[in-house]
Amino acid sequence: MTLPPRPTSRLLGRGSWRESRYVADILRQETVGGTLLLIAAVAAIVWANSPWREAYSALRDTTVGPQSLHLDLSLGEWAADGLLAVFFLVAGIELKREFVAGDLADRRKAALPIVAAAAGVAVPAILFVITATLVASGDDATQLSGILRGWAIPTATDIAFALAVLAVIGTHLPSALRSFLLTLAVVDDLIAITIIAIFYTQSLNLLWLAAAIVPLAAWRFLLQRKITNPFVLAIPGILAWGFVHSSGIHATVAGVLLGLLVPVNRAIEDDPDRHSLAERIEHKIRPFSAGFAVPVFAFFAAGVTVIGGGFSAALSDPAALGVIVGLVLGKPIGIFGSTWAMSRFTRAELDSGLAWTDVLGLSMLAGVGFTVSLLIGDLAFGLGSERDEHVKFAILFGSLIASLFAAVVLRLRNRVYRRIHEQELRDSDRDGIPDVYDASPGHPD
Repeated sequence: MTLPPRPTSRLLGRGSWRESRYVADILRQETVGGTLLLIAAVAAIVWANSPWREAYSALRDTTVGPQSLHLDLSLGEWAADGLLAVFFLVAGIELKREFVAGDLADRRKAALPIVAAAAGVAVPAILFVITATLVASGDDATQLSGILRGWAIPTATDIAFALAVLAVIGTHLPSALRSFLLTLAVVDDLIAITIIAIFYTQSLNLLWLAAAIVPLAAWRFLLQRKITNPFVLAIPGILAWGFVHSSGIHATVAGVLLGLLVPVNRAIEDDPDRHSLAERIEHKIRPFSAGFAVPVFAFFAAGVTVIGGGFSAALSDPAALGVIVGLVLGKPIGIFGSTWAMSRFTRAELDSGLAWTDVLGLSMLAGVGFTVSLLIGDLAFGLGSERDEHVKFAILFGSLIASLFAAVVLRLRNRVYRRIHEQELRDSDRDGIPDVYDASPGHPD
């Protein structure tokens, strides 16, 4: 007896109406955050290259905090260790929701962004190592092991910047592409924070790490009891952050752990008329994260001096060149190549409403690295060091090139989808939901 053929799954297929609304909501918030991020970065670069650049360095290196608790950190370190923990808290909640109730809950849908994110991390890292090794010569060759500490810098996609660029150049691109970019970046963040915890932890104090279990458990207990008072939740949150920081692991890991411990109820998440606890907490924290925490970090992290030979010095640094190659070439090769491979060697096919040019443009856009890349650069080479300055320039320069390449490709595709989008709006019925979503899983009848 001949068995019926196995159903073919669609790569980057259209999601549910609820998922599309969720992505649109995230897109709007991250677009604003990306704009503020850009303003903060530009302000830092202008100040760092002005006659008052020493004042910028002095402000960034100003130390505040109790020395007895090992919290006598510079303002730059407070931004990287403290404010970015809020960013990773939001990322942790986002990741939890995606795995429990989002596209990552479906193994078939989850396979693509997970494989693409993994390849989008591995290929840039490999190209960084190859480029830095080939370019290093003379004194650099003897310092190669130190240079290679930056292998993870080009592996992260900055979701705020990438979505901001996508919102400007791709106003009518399919929601599947936006959803894929968002999910890809969420998995990317998880891989990045894992890399930070494993490869950039110089010493580990197991006693402090064990102590962090208590406030983490208290945080989970309070949320399970529906206690969401921000002043009450701040107590275990700050304690968990402090204990993880004292353990030697980068404090942003505490943010991810807190986010993953937020309860997620799939039944409520799937109901378009209800707002889950995780969704409410995320919506309360995200404006602070996108509107303040990340821009302030960017202001203290992006101030690279390029005048007085800084530009040529950066372009001659093997680590900087490795970062540029990793972002501009590694990201699209890894993401586009892995997506094509899944289509070629599995039963999955690209959704009929998309073209491979769309995937290529999105893969290029994933080369926009900023927040996490800057953080890893600081951890790899030391905040304010000469090589850290070179790497910061490389991150900014590589991200600019990646965004320009993506803009050319996606802008052309956007013209095609504008007509399709206008037709879908005309086909929508009185409930305001495009008819194409009526047969989508999870659409309320």
